[in-house]
Amino acid sequence: MSIYIIVEGKNDRSRLRRLLVEEVNILCTFGTLNSLKLETLRKKVGNSEVFLYMDNDSSGKKIRGILRDAFPDAGHIYTRRGYAGVEGTPDEYNINQLEKAGLEEFIVYPEPLPF
Repeated sequence: MSIYIIVEGKNDRSRLRRLLVEEVNILCTFGTLNSLKLETLRKKVGNSEVFLYMDNDSSGKKIRGILRDAFPDAGHIYTRRGYAGVEGTPDEYNINQLEKAGLEEFIVYPEPLPF
């Protein structure tokens, strides 16, 4: 079964792409949703497992609410208030949130820094 993570923008997708294996599909809303975009997302996702990872701001909360209705079984991943959205969230925090969502087997962990 495929796994999809829906984010708001291409910078969010780029931030997560370097942390996840290619098999995890990352889709963007590009900050807005209309019925056509929503239907396109539904078709792409099909019956696959879905996670929603939106910014912790009013726009992100609004988009999450719409997507929550469209994908009632979706898992939710949250960034911390104060970070500049998903794209401004440190990799360590993103990894922690992806692990909490049960996606550890799909994470590409960065090489540890030498001593």
